Amino acid sequence: MKKIIIPIALLLAIGISCKTNTKSSDSKKLTIAFEAKSNSSVSGTASFIEKNGKVTFIAKIAGLKPGIHAIHIHEKSDCSAADGSSAGGHWNPTFKNHGQWGSDAYHKGDIGNFIADEKGNGSITLTTDQWCIGCGDATKDILGKGLIVHQGADDFVTQPSGNAGARVACTAIIK
Repeated sequence: MKKIIIPIALLLAIGISCKTNTKSSDSKKLTIAFEAKSNSSVSGTASFIEKNGKVTFIAKIAGLKPGIHAIHIHEKSDCSAADGSSAGGHWNPTFKNHGQWGSDAYHKGDIGNFIADEKGNGSITLTTDQWCIGCGDATKDILGKGLIVHQGADDFVTQPSGNAGARVACTAIIK
């Protein structure tokens, strides 16, 4: 039996070529890391994956107090203030009242609430056609905005922000 030896460099080149050719040109992904605000120790990541006209948002957060917390997209990608206030108010390009995602009236930044377990870990996932990553449509484009995790729950009623309490984590939605 004759052995065939294929150089590792050739195998790597074939593998890279296959991966490149299978990537969809319609898919975009952005992963960002939270920084703690308001003297908290909150950390975590958020990912936005756009495919076939829909964006899937996944956030995984640690260092929270157990219980319900709100998360929102805010107007600015500025997390420089110690309390996260530099991110501005909720992103509301359609000038609607604050409310629960999917109801009659809500900001496009009103993602909603999630639960942190007894260890302070929580996650949230949302898929929508109401957002895009870098499409240039001012009513849908999330690039250049901020993402804020709040100390408490969003009540979905109080205007304009849901009375969710301090901003305990912030990240800029930028490439």
